[in-house]
Amino acid sequence: MSPRPALAVAFVAAALPFAASADPAAKPAKADWQQVVDKATGYLKSAQDENGGWSSKKSIGVTGIVVTGLLECGKGPDDEPAAKGLAFVESLVNKKAGHIAGADPKPGLQNYVTSVNVMALAAAKKDDKYKPVIGDAVAFLKKLQWDDGEGKKADDDFFGGAGYDSKSRPDLSNTQFFLDALKAAGVGPDDEAFKKAVVFVSRCQNLDTEHNKMPWAGKINDGSFIYSAAGGGSTKTSDDPKAPLTGYGSMTYAGVKSFIYAGVGKDDPRFKAALGWLRKNYTTEANPGMPKELGGRGLYYYYHTMAKTLDLLGEDPFVDDKGVKHDWRADLLAAIANRQKPDGSFTNETDRWMEGDPNLVTGYVLMALSHCKPK
Repeated sequence: MSPRPALAVAFVAAALPFAASADPAAKPAKADWQQVVDKATGYLKSAQDENGGWSSKKSIGVTGIVVTGLLECGKGPDDEPAAKGLAFVESLVNKKAGHIAGADPKPGLQNYVTSVNVMALAAAKKDDKYKPVIGDAVAFLKKLQWDDGEGKKADDDFFGGAGYDSKSRPDLSNTQFFLDALKAAGVGPDDEAFKKAVVFVSRCQNLDTEHNKMPWAGKINDGSFIYSAAGGGSTKTSDDPKAPLTGYGSMTYAGVKSFIYAGVGKDDPRFKAALGWLRKNYTTEANPGMPKELGGRGLYYYYHTMAKTLDLLGEDPFVDDKGVKHDWRADLLAAIANRQKPDGSFTNETDRWMEGDPNLVTGYVLMALSHCKPK
């Protein structure tokens, strides 16, 4: 369930039932938003496994994404299918280890699955029931962060990041879910985990600053974010490991969101450079930064990261580098609605990073829509 993006579809706006408005003052209609949410929820109810999960034989992490999306879009924790989904998440609580990834999880699942399940339990707003479980899970997640506990000092390119588990190379996708979980659990920006994470996140940015002296930091220097700073750096804009380390939309939004969580101010050069890149690359039609033929990679992962970040940023409308004002909520709603299938589901046809799974992708969509709800 990593930065699992994919699907480029060319649409002609005039032929679509929902079209992004050219009027920056226009707002997405509540009825339009509710229609998409209701259809997606109806699909998920029909696709739920008997055990209460979704795609549970494929990945036990999908359910946390779906439940989070359902709850954030207005379903109550006692309403089906959210209640059955929460019961499945509860079945994954490992009291001995402290995580929420099952009795004997594969190591590569522990961070992602625990993080999304913390988000789901937090979204249920049942502190009396879930607060101890969430507290144990947060303590477990902090142990996965690369720091002195793993023999990594602040000058190491692993430091501060989170990977699939305590032995996996850290990356910005795992790290953003890790930080989402901590934020959902009520951990504040002064916590050491956030301070350490900023070190790693800053090193994932294509920007030569005092915070990033990686050998490649200044080669592109455009403020965008790559997939990982560890091990010499890696990105997902090419399948060639020797290709330039260009940044892309989902990771750049993840970088900005991480900065916001950690209290990095908007006047900080890192924040300014990242926001500048996003202004130049504002779009809801592809994951920007990807080559044109790969623009659909991580599209739905991009949507939910974009929506959450712009909501946190608080710019309404969002102004691009040409001074054009965008009602990003209306734009995202239109882009999402036009991709919804007749049964209410969503899928990414190229099936990169599990985005061929309609349950995962529909969960991502609900997470995105929760930040696009008309006010």
